[in-house]
Amino acid sequence: MKSIKLLAIVEATSVTGPAKGLLQFARMARSGGAGPAVEVSIAVFQRSDQPGLFIQAASEMSVPVYPIAESGRFDRRVIAGLSALGQSLQPDVVQSHAVKSHFLVRRSGLNRLAPWVAFHHGYTWPDLRARLYNQLDRWSLRAASRVVTVSQPFRRELIRHGVPAARIDIVHNAIEPGWGRTASGAPAPAELRARLGIDPARKVILIVGRLSREKDHLSLLRAFSRLALAHDGEGAANAHLLIVGGGPERARIEAAIRHLGLSEAVTLTGPVASAEPYYGIADLAVLSSLSEGSPNALLEAMAARVPVVATAVGGIPEIVSDRESALLVPPRNPEALCRAIREVLVDEALARGLAARACELILTRHTLEARTGKLIAIYTAALASQKRYSS
Repeated sequence: MKSIKLLAIVEATSVTGPAKGLLQFARMARSGGAGPAVEVSIAVFQRSDQPGLFIQAASEMSVPVYPIAESGRFDRRVIAGLSALGQSLQPDVVQSHAVKSHFLVRRSGLNRLAPWVAFHHGYTWPDLRARLYNQLDRWSLRAASRVVTVSQPFRRELIRHGVPAARIDIVHNAIEPGWGRTASGAPAPAELRARLGIDPARKVILIVGRLSREKDHLSLLRAFSRLALAHDGEGAANAHLLIVGGGPERARIEAAIRHLGLSEAVTLTGPVASAEPYYGIADLAVLSSLSEGSPNALLEAMAARVPVVATAVGGIPEIVSDRESALLVPPRNPEALCRAIREVLVDEALARGLAARACELILTRHTLEARTGKLIAIYTAALASQKRYSS
């Protein structure tokens, strides 16, 4: 069976979220075990002042990467660069991730070169300009051959934006079943705690993800402040908050930490190549988001057998159930978040049960093989539809 040449366009400087899913797919799909083999090439936007962790990771996996140089968020020169790259590679399928890539695929004409599959991961809200750019999807995505999203709420949102319902597929994210196991063994956790300056006696509350407003780190900090003040003698107050990731909200988060007097109890790592080692020292993982699709941070915690407290937003309730595989709380509610965190930290039986049942879900619902097969089927159908339309 003929292999499929796929050109993916993504905006990524580190290996989180959509970038991680793309690299996982590239590795799994090249073998052809889930259908026709897929040869993935990646176009990534690159600025001189940004880290190149994603490009490095892709290169280590022998995935061809084509940096598109840009001076700012919407440098017009990238349109010509993408168009030329498409003409050079002649892909069978074009894939894009997030608002900017969607817009540039349509603006550069790549959607006329090959079937276009656009991945909708939800919208980030770092500033007013980005929120205005989000509106571009109302124009861009209507021209896509297929739109892949990660939750029912996101599907309904796309339909409101004018994307035909028949073109939308829901595919949840996935993860390797053994992910995080190597990070949980000694001596790495003790060494990592020492490097981060976290007292061995303290329980670690972990949040992983981009420092962006929709992740609502500020509500988590308020919840953690309540927890730190709750000297109830049961050990819940003896905790350390570990924030892994980078992004535009870092200054606001640091200001809130100082304002709440939490400087000695909170650590920010900045961007990291992999969050896996940090789950090895975590007693609890938290997602305090206002909006989510199919969060990789949730799947990582589940695979690593770390109990989860999360807000009941977006696709999170489609993945875990309250009091069975996680504790779910309303968004923007520091008091409820604090109560749930405290309950997991003081009730070891509850924590073990949540973690075990969540890990079972990874094995049955969220394998990389299943996700890869679904995506290849979508690409194959898009190619078949183009051939029918062309003939």
